[in-house]
Amino acid sequence: MANNLILIGFMGVGKGTIARELARQSGLFAIDTDDLIESLENKKIKEIFKDEGEDYFRALEKKTAKWLEKSVKKSIISTGGGFYKVSNLNKIGTIIYLESRFEKIIERIQHHPQAEKKFAKRPLLQDLEQAKKLFLLRVKAYEACANLTITVEDKTPQQIAKDILKLI
Repeated sequence: MANNLILIGFMGVGKGTIARELARQSGLFAIDTDDLIESLENKKIKEIFKDEGEDYFRALEKKTAKWLEKSVKKSIISTGGGFYKVSNLNKIGTIIYLESRFEKIIERIQHHPQAEKKFAKRPLLQDLEQAKKLFLLRVKAYEACANLTITVEDKTPQQIAKDILKLI
């Protein structure tokens, strides 16, 4: 593989899980933009949102994107739900949109053994009505910037990773 694979999609769709499975199947490293930002700031994402605000967080995403473009090759990159907005995304690698309906994403999180923790770490999922509006705004943008779209509903991470590896 010549460049990075970048997984985009709404929060909770499974980008991190699928990135780890892709890494297992391909032998490449998986990195997560939210983890990078938390390391950079020595704070959890929800704390950054609470203490500094969303604009500050988006600036950290831009900084992370510049670093990824310059420094990371042949890796799988899972991103935060709003990371698709960085201007250099297509210079970082092949963009793969993990597609799912909003209801299926919420159902996926609710059935996770640590569901409460999963919801708590996502500040923008605290109000599901507002989250659905955000989801509807983002869907077209995800589709527009993606090189590939993979539907993830009712598939295991293993199957999704196999599908992605076949397509690239």
